[in-house]
Amino acid sequence: MKNSNSQKSKIRRALISVSDKSGLEDFAQVLVTRGIEIVSTGGTAKLLSSKNIPVIDITELTGFPEMMDGRVKTLHPKVHGGILGVRDNENHKSSMRIHQIPQIDLIVVNLYPFEKTVATDAKYNEAIENIDIGGPAMIRSAAKNHRDVTIVVDPDDYKAVGSQISETGEVSADTRQKLAAKAFARTAAYDAAIANWFAKTLDYPEVKWRSHPGELRQVLRYGENPHQWAAFYQDHNPSPGVATAKQIQGKELSYNNINDTDAAFALVSEFDPKQTAAVTIIKHANPCGVGLGDTLPEAYDKALRCDPVSAFGGVIALNGEISKSMAEKIIEVFTEVIIAPGATPEALAVFEKKKNLRLLITKGLGDVKKDVLDVTSVTGGTLVQSRDNKNINDCDLKVVTKRSPSDNEMADLRLAAIIAKHVKSNAIVFVKDGASVGVGAGQMSRIDSTHIAVRKSKDAAKHAGEKTPLSEGAVLASDAFFPFADGLVAGIKAGVTAFIQPGGSIRDDEVIAAADKAGIAMVFTGMRHFKH
Repeated sequence: MKNSNSQKSKIRRALISVSDKSGLEDFAQVLVTRGIEIVSTGGTAKLLSSKNIPVIDITELTGFPEMMDGRVKTLHPKVHGGILGVRDNENHKSSMRIHQIPQIDLIVVNLYPFEKTVATDAKYNEAIENIDIGGPAMIRSAAKNHRDVTIVVDPDDYKAVGSQISETGEVSADTRQKLAAKAFARTAAYDAAIANWFAKTLDYPEVKWRSHPGELRQVLRYGENPHQWAAFYQDHNPSPGVATAKQIQGKELSYNNINDTDAAFALVSEFDPKQTAAVTIIKHANPCGVGLGDTLPEAYDKALRCDPVSAFGGVIALNGEISKSMAEKIIEVFTEVIIAPGATPEALAVFEKKKNLRLLITKGLGDVKKDVLDVTSVTGGTLVQSRDNKNINDCDLKVVTKRSPSDNEMADLRLAAIIAKHVKSNAIVFVKDGASVGVGAGQMSRIDSTHIAVRKSKDAAKHAGEKTPLSEGAVLASDAFFPFADGLVAGIKAGVTAFIQPGGSIRDDEVIAAADKAGIAMVFTGMRHFKH
């Protein structure tokens, strides 16, 4: 409900104290032109003075010097009384007269760069010193009293606020309300960043209260469905990916585009481009094809072969720079989004022919080892967990069958295990010769996922004009243990020669016995990768 008692608020005095000084000079000049007195602190006052902008130092207002290395400068009744005093409250007005507290009508504050500081792996004491105290206090005071006071926390608002002040000498009530909402959101995100840094630094994940900071990057047309509101908020220190990518061309990204593109890029980022070219094709956040090769075109052909039907209208992620020949291959199939670290000018020229194709350039791969939190809302609460940032390279692999996998089988088993980590559970993945050849995802039973993967391998073979299912001679990965031998048996019937799974079932002995009876190899990883 909007404040029905909103009133005009003529601005006579402003207090400016900012860490980010971008755009400040022009904004301050607008205030001076309207005859508004500017009070400022430390480095901000020095900057304004150097630009010949009249400024009163905060110490003149408070009668106290800045002290304790700048920790105490605005925490004073003459500051907060001037901000919080309700202009038409006689008791407040009397207190301000008695204690000689001048009104402060405009607060321009942005905070010590705590988020940027900790993003550089700053030492503990440096991070602590970059926790702003006076700034959030002034922001909250001004935001609370937005009926009389304007609060500006974002340089992006200077132009709009400055325009109103220039025209009328005041800021509209509606704008003050929105600026107050933005101000409280900023201090909430700031405090959340500090709290989460403490929890991580002290290895204290079970802290009683949790908040999750983020900065609005884009309001989306809608969510998963047209009746749902949606927006995209970016972390303050994201690794390369959807949040940092530059969109070169194409329509605005949708909620589903962002979700699918993130899934695709997370998977392709598992592969070092110095060792192998990798391409992932994603549909509805599940891989429908993954391929490795000496070149991106080779990897793409392998990925597309797995499920060319599902690839239609999908998202493609690559772990290297897109060449002209690679671009020409991609545009042969209708694709919603492409994401890659880079693209040559010749490739960009090819993509320009497809105006609706969304192209994202990240200038790097995602940090698959980054220790961040995954957050999911549930009815009445929030589920929080550390991200699944481990893969088969972090496992102590154990061959549990009489036969050990060959070198080629082992390479494919590793790939299958990485792919399975990114497939919705229950996940079954067939891999052969450095490419997925069948994927079963998101089923209620593991045997159903196995049957789907087998069918996909048969469909892919038919599409390629081959009589033998692609599962023949493949390896199989499961994201969790086989509770029964039926899934293993179904894989063996489909031609699988080696399996990789976490192990840990009470029926492991039965599953191992079935593998030995068929003369196939099986490896236990000891690490489950459920993905819901």
